[in-house]
Amino acid sequence: MASLKNIKLKILSYKKTGTVTHAMEAVSAVKMRKGQERALAGRAYAAAGLSVLQRLSGTADLSMHPLMRETSEQRVTLCKTCIIVVTSDKGLAGSLNSGVIRRAEQEITRLKSDGNDVVIIAIGRRGGDFFANRGFDVREKYENLSDGVSEAEMRMITDKVIAWHRVGEIGACIIVYQNFISTFEQQPTARQTVPITPSMISAMVAGIRPARGRYAPKQGEMTPDRVAAYMIEPDADTVLSLLLPRLLNVAIFHAVLESKASEHSARMVAMKSATDKAKEMSDDLTRTFNKVRQAAITREVSEITSGIESMK
Repeated sequence: MASLKNIKLKILSYKKTGTVTHAMEAVSAVKMRKGQERALAGRAYAAAGLSVLQRLSGTADLSMHPLMRETSEQRVTLCKTCIIVVTSDKGLAGSLNSGVIRRAEQEITRLKSDGNDVVIIAIGRRGGDFFANRGFDVREKYENLSDGVSEAEMRMITDKVIAWHRVGEIGACIIVYQNFISTFEQQPTARQTVPITPSMISAMVAGIRPARGRYAPKQGEMTPDRVAAYMIEPDADTVLSLLLPRLLNVAIFHAVLESKASEHSARMVAMKSATDKAKEMSDDLTRTFNKVRQAAITREVSEITSGIESMK
């Protein structure tokens, strides 16, 4: 059995670990609330922007735009697919990053089975390092440290995707991230962002809008089956060249917001579990310490009693 000194050192070690994880839990709780509010508030903006595109999807000029035109099967085999992987820079967040990485690997396996090569844009060091160390073509790597990320900061990624698509280097783009559902539930999600199709828009809007609450769809809003045709002025090229990149940027920006809210939620839950486990281990060792100390005291009393008896 371990000595009293060793047990006492382990108790102190667990208590110190519990203090650290409790502090990290408190910090993550504050960041989680801010991240959740920002992601939830951004849902209405993202859904409204994508709904604009959803309403215009029946317009002939829009359907002929390069970003919305379906890629032919022959061109798909010649072009690569871009996968944007959104992870965190830091760990200690449970299965947050591993879930996104597994989902991205599933997409890569599916694409490669169809004869498609992939290029990767990594937002966050965890995903970037994972795929770079395994020999994947990681073209761009960005840090994901800032909680105050803005839509303008995402524009460089959007511009890169549009430029690759314009020259025919990529035929499609998929973004993989953790979709925030609740504090205790996040779902690894893969969404197509290029080409922009009505079905993709409908799926994205449905995923953005919660079923209940202030950000839920209002009764009577336009549904995917009620697509209207519009006249575009001054001309389609001018409007669409500004609208489509902006809406694509909104989709990427919203995925990063959802990922941030998921990260802080997962880290808070992980740190709470670590704190509870440290307390549990400390209590178990304290009971062990008391038993060992009681046994030592009993043994000493027995030795003293035996010595007194032998001296009589």
